[in-house]
Amino acid sequence: MSLPRARLSVLVALVTAAGLLLSPASTRADAVTEWNKVSADGVVGVAGQGAGGTANLAVVQAAVFDAVNSIDRRYEPYLVRVPAKRWYSQDAAVAAAARRVLLDGGVVNSTQQAALDTAANDQYAKTLATIPDGKAKEGGIATGEAAASMMIAARFDDGRLGPGGFENVPLPAPPFGPVGVWQPAPVNDPGAWLRNVTPFLLEHPRRFFSRGPFPLTSRRYAAEFNEVKAIGRKEGSTRLPDQTIAAQFWGGPTNAVLTWSQLIRAVAAERTMSTVEQARFYALVYLNAADSLIVTWKDKQRWVFWRPVAAIPRAAEDGNPATEADAAWTPLIPTPPYPDHPSGLSAFGASNVATMQELLGTDKVSFGTTNSIGMTRSYERLSQVIDEIVDARVWSGLHFRTADVQGAQIGRDVARWRRDHRFLRPLGHHR
Repeated sequence: MSLPRARLSVLVALVTAAGLLLSPASTRADAVTEWNKVSADGVVGVAGQGAGGTANLAVVQAAVFDAVNSIDRRYEPYLVRVPAKRWYSQDAAVAAAARRVLLDGGVVNSTQQAALDTAANDQYAKTLATIPDGKAKEGGIATGEAAASMMIAARFDDGRLGPGGFENVPLPAPPFGPVGVWQPAPVNDPGAWLRNVTPFLLEHPRRFFSRGPFPLTSRRYAAEFNEVKAIGRKEGSTRLPDQTIAAQFWGGPTNAVLTWSQLIRAVAAERTMSTVEQARFYALVYLNAADSLIVTWKDKQRWVFWRPVAAIPRAAEDGNPATEADAAWTPLIPTPPYPDHPSGLSAFGASNVATMQELLGTDKVSFGTTNSIGMTRSYERLSQVIDEIVDARVWSGLHFRTADVQGAQIGRDVARWRRDHRFLRPLGHHR
């Protein structure tokens, strides 16, 4: 693992686990889910973070897992096992760990942090009000605080909220810039710091890089160009009505990371899980997703390939006789301020799907959600989601298809590597 474990022995020595033997405190299996919602709504909804918010949520979920697992002791820890008694309140540990990480920061400005603090403190009070006072509650709080403090220390200066923007992008030559190269207009992605974040599980993120987009003069590029030109345009598209709905669901005035957080909770609700099982579920989903997006943003920096919104009006410059310029072409969904290749949402979606398929042991799960603009989608299989996302990003006019296909492959490859390395694996026996 790429985290600084050397500091942990010092931190563990500072932990004091309070408590006298009492009867076991009852736990509610939905405590982890409640705090996932508070965290996602705060980091993504209030603070407006997109892909970068996934890294912050991974820190929350990993801390929550280590806190609960310190009490339950069923799995190998992500970072550390805090000294704790089995009868400590797991709900108190969840609340204390999540709140401490959220209060530590990870958002852009003081106004957003104040709103996040309020949400975290309100939920903290609600959670603790359901737990009887006593040593079990105190021990759970101490365990959660300790696990969170260790996580915060281990992730200190890990690249989150570092300098934004993509580097080494050629300056535009009048009037547009180099052919085939994405240009930072009107802004250079303020969340591009994600490419410099220390991975959570991966040791060599570059091994997961994509093959890259097709050459501008190739027949494959022309085929993808003409596909997105025809179906991804705002007016006069060949889209079917449901394709337009899917494109708007995943790319309208809503945050796809927040939409995915709702879908993840909906899938988790399909299975009866203990508190520690839920904590492990969310931790593995978000740790894998964060690493997939770190790889993706590094790869975007590598290719800095232009998007359809620039390529279609400038087709006369691409050297390909099978493409034709359309100066009036605009995509159905406004284009985000970062390069085309590979697709971040496809990598994120494929990572989530692959991880949940593994953890649930099946692809057949019925679930759905309503996004922030009131659009509802439902699915009968997990794989339907990523299949729809790959298509929807083309229907939206945001990506060439290869960017989506290779982005999805990044998410799957990272999930496969994590599975093979068996992070958070079950212990052979309970100690």
